[in-house]
Amino acid sequence: MNALSQTGPLEGLRVVEMAGIGPGPFAAKFLAEMGADVVRIDRPGGNGWFTGLEHKDQLNRGKRSVLLDLHEGGDRATARWLIERADVLIEGYRPGVMERVGLGPDTFSATNPGLIYGRMTGWGQDGPLAPAAGHDIDYVAITGLLDAIGQAGGPPVVPLNVAGDFGGGGAYLVIGVLAALHERTRSGTGQVVDAAIVDGAAHLLNGVHAMLAVGGWPGSRGENLLDGGAPFYGVYRTSDDRYMAVGALEPKFYAALLEGLGLDLDRSTQNDPRTWADLKEALAARFLTRTQDEWCAVFGGTDACVAPVAGLRAAIAHPHIAARRTLLDVDGVLQAAPAPRFGRTRSALGGTPPIPGADNAAVLADWGAGTSQRDPHGRNHITDPMRNHL
Repeated sequence: MNALSQTGPLEGLRVVEMAGIGPGPFAAKFLAEMGADVVRIDRPGGNGWFTGLEHKDQLNRGKRSVLLDLHEGGDRATARWLIERADVLIEGYRPGVMERVGLGPDTFSATNPGLIYGRMTGWGQDGPLAPAAGHDIDYVAITGLLDAIGQAGGPPVVPLNVAGDFGGGGAYLVIGVLAALHERTRSGTGQVVDAAIVDGAAHLLNGVHAMLAVGGWPGSRGENLLDGGAPFYGVYRTSDDRYMAVGALEPKFYAALLEGLGLDLDRSTQNDPRTWADLKEALAARFLTRTQDEWCAVFGGTDACVAPVAGLRAAIAHPHIAARRTLLDVDGVLQAAPAPRFGRTRSALGGTPPIPGADNAAVLADWGAGTSQRDPHGRNHITDPMRNHL
């Protein structure tokens, strides 16, 4: 894939991504979909689950790959050369790792003062747990988010790694990078973006914290308005052992729900938790009388806020998902279309995930190896002395 083929609002932006797993690659893919030229520095020996299957790792779609061994002096110098020509760096190592290989933020303060240095970690760059290992479930655990999800009387339910790695992590890194790029247009100077999953996951709870402050979240797990405690905001099994999701919060939507179910109940007690147990039992019994498809026919076109719970693979066939092409089947691989959508500068999935090292020569040529060039900050770039190491 030629870098010049990229389209989107970030076209022309150069990003270097240090190979990792989870939120860092997700953030870099996000930028690639919006048009950035993302060069991933892969390392010998592979990286995680996709070793040997890198062409199927959809988190790397739209990127180019350079294979470098940062323990080898020439390759390390080449990595530095690339970062000196980048607008954004994304790395997801523990604090201090990049500094130990000579690629920390201070290294580029003179040679690339406009660099946005994105640091993606679970615990953050400081604090007592900063140097410790961890995974998504650990990070969301200490924020209160994990404890809030699950049925009453049961254990917390693991929210995949969506709430932590991708929601509280990668998405917040993208927000921080874009904000720093905007600030750079005024100051001309880059900065470090410290994106910690614990910070982002806690920040995602702002709405729940607001409800806590005014007494709107009075119960334990599974006993509140938005955690499945309310009978009009939850999931119900159907006769074919599938589920319907109900989100009839407002009175008019609740009325439409009861009408569709054929239940003649006192609507004035909707928000009285003392009635919730009996109401939930009544709704559960009624949903069990029909299949998911039959309930879709009943509630289709209404404002009852009722939707079928689709499986991960089946979701692509839902009429709305299909109409918007929200999910795509590309080369037999299910994946989401770029989001959000832009009116003029449209995002794109980009090319097939690259094999590590597939773009070594092309990247150096595109980024100016062997030539003299001047970047937007007015610095002269000269021939890369390490190009022969590739």
